[in-house]
Amino acid sequence: MNHDDLNHWSKRAADWITVYHAGLRDRPVRAPVVPGEVLAQLPQAAPDAPEPPETIFADFEALIPGALTHWQHPRFFAYFPANAAPASILAEQLISGIGAQGMLWQTSPAATELEQGMIRWLLRALDMPQGWTGTIHDSATTATLSAVLTMRERALNFAGLTEGLSGQPRLRIYASAQTHTSVDKAVRLAGIGQDNLVKVGTRDDLSMDPKALRSAIEADLSAGYVPAGIVFCSGGTAVGAFDDIAACLPVARAHDLMTHVDAAWAGSAMVCPEFHPLMAGAEACDSLVFNPHKWMGAQFDCAVQFIRDPVDQIRTMGLRPSFLETLEAEEVVNFNEWTVPLGRRMRALKLWFVLRAHGLDGVRSRIRNHVAWTRELCEMLRAEAGIDIVTEPRLSLFTFALTEGDAATEALLTRINADGRIYLTQTKHAGRFVIRFTCGTWDCTRDDVMGALHVIRELR
Repeated sequence: MNHDDLNHWSKRAADWITVYHAGLRDRPVRAPVVPGEVLAQLPQAAPDAPEPPETIFADFEALIPGALTHWQHPRFFAYFPANAAPASILAEQLISGIGAQGMLWQTSPAATELEQGMIRWLLRALDMPQGWTGTIHDSATTATLSAVLTMRERALNFAGLTEGLSGQPRLRIYASAQTHTSVDKAVRLAGIGQDNLVKVGTRDDLSMDPKALRSAIEADLSAGYVPAGIVFCSGGTAVGAFDDIAACLPVARAHDLMTHVDAAWAGSAMVCPEFHPLMAGAEACDSLVFNPHKWMGAQFDCAVQFIRDPVDQIRTMGLRPSFLETLEAEEVVNFNEWTVPLGRRMRALKLWFVLRAHGLDGVRSRIRNHVAWTRELCEMLRAEAGIDIVTEPRLSLFTFALTEGDAATEALLTRINADGRIYLTQTKHAGRFVIRFTCGTWDCTRDDVMGALHVIRELR
């Protein structure tokens, strides 16, 4: 394939994408396949001779779409969304065509400075204080790992980077049980160890209890451990829990602990001023991550980390051998020094396209609709005999269960997902098997959400 072929087939791909999105409501949301089904249809080895684009594209059409779980489906109510607005799809095509590697300012000046600009736009959109900065990672997992590594080094006076962790004091990280397992992974990969992630008790509203936090820190100090940092939860994956950050911050400050906010899903909702109280205090923390690829239309991967002062994170993550120096400039921003990978994609371009194509008002309107439709569905299910609303809506997420018990609830979920018209997932809450409903796909409508009610009624 040459560039002339690319010109033809990229237009053909654009046509295919248009038809694909237009027909999503006619497809089952989740792939009706069994493990190994796709693999069995692939040749055992790559071809020795070139194959024509017509054959490749035909095989794609025959094999791939029917075996996908369709994340852009308007009735995808499982997990949190991973949206791909048309403007973002266009930007990704340009990103792929350019093929830039933005590890340094000098390797892609426009990529670096566009990223700085988009961080500035988003800080203002989410009403964060002056002076903050940030960077774009692939996912919230990487952003949280970067923050936890910085907590580690800050607590060790940056000795871990050179001396290793052997012989160092035992470090402790604090979070509630409502935080995502990306926090657990970060603590593991940072060498701190799973046993040193302290899951702090929560209050009735599932927020971290500041008294329990203080007690845990004081107990660790008495045991000779070194508290290193706190990870707050803002919009937990299971049931949408929010920590009362403002109530916990005095404890963090009293012990000079770095604080990081995991707002991977819910952070995008902060473009709407009415939702700011949910994250009160986040503006006074040291780090915050949210995923525009979840609820802002910028397709995966695009996770933004806001940082109050990047010096410690750059000192932790940065490594600049002579071949990565920019000789013409004494000091420039090199974003590879803010994160784990050296190589970096030009992710800021899709944010630039989406925010301009839809405007902040367009993003706000979608988020507000998703929240309103979710609450409406919740009230309709509440009125149904035999259905319990287990956790109330937090933004666009709530959970429910059948009064008959866990087995009946699980069987209902199995029927729903086998049916294919909608897709839901489950979690455990207070020892109970519950079904999660979350709304957030880019092209979702109120009719799609109300369609979930009809499916649930019919399959009970």
